[in-house]
Amino acid sequence: SSGANSTEGKNMDLGMQGKIAIINGGSKGIGKKSALLLAEEGAEIGMCARNQDGLDAASKEIEEKTGKKAFSVVADTTKETDAKNFVQKCAEHFGHVDILINCAGSSPGGTIDQITESDWMESLNLKFMGYVRCTTAVVPFMRDRKYGRIVNVIGNDGIKPIHFELTPGAANAAGINFTLAIAESLAEDNILVNAVNPGPVDTERWWGLVDTMAKGRGCTREEAAQIALKSLPLKRYCTSEEVGSIVTFLASESACYI
Repeated sequence: SSGANSTEGKNMDLGMQGKIAIINGGSKGIGKKSALLLAEEGAEIGMCARNQDGLDAASKEIEEKTGKKAFSVVADTTKETDAKNFVQKCAEHFGHVDILINCAGSSPGGTIDQITESDWMESLNLKFMGYVRCTTAVVPFMRDRKYGRIVNVIGNDGIKPIHFELTPGAANAAGINFTLAIAESLAEDNILVNAVNPGPVDTERWWGLVDTMAKGRGCTREEAAQIALKSLPLKRYCTSEEVGSIVTFLASESACYI
């Protein structure tokens, strides 16, 4: 998207020329925008998703806008072997990895009477364990070079529980705990770990949650969207570009003590 709130094309000179950034979930939404902004800042991009067509489309967009061709790997990070393979292939292709952005996965929304056992397990396996698997795989590469940036895009329902987002809230709370714990332990190796916890972002994922909220409240999608908007101080949804700009900053040389 473009407009007054777009960050595309605004070079922030963050010292990222030649850095190797890999994105778990880079084919759409916040992950794709983060990949694009990182490429605009000079980083080389590797990314994974579960669908090759989506990866190809994202790579094409990045190349058209930045001149850089992204390296892509089809991977399902609910599987340990896929997560390891993604990181390993990127490290082999580029020679090393400087930055990991974890952004893959969504969780089925719903209230306690709607969510099944499989919903809970699906949410934790993808949204939480997918991040854990990619992080576990990348840390040895970063430790070898005594340098790394890990940014986990999580979500504010991990801090602010919402009754119709039980499974994403649980997965996100676990992700925040994980981020804080490893940030402390990895800092001595100059590996800085942060979480970005956006609220409602204007993506396909958000509108699925609006539909869930509407169903639970017995109202229309438009009415549910207005309820959400009224709770936001700026009275508008965040954009994926705005989240991506924070991700890019935290992955940069400028974020050297966060």
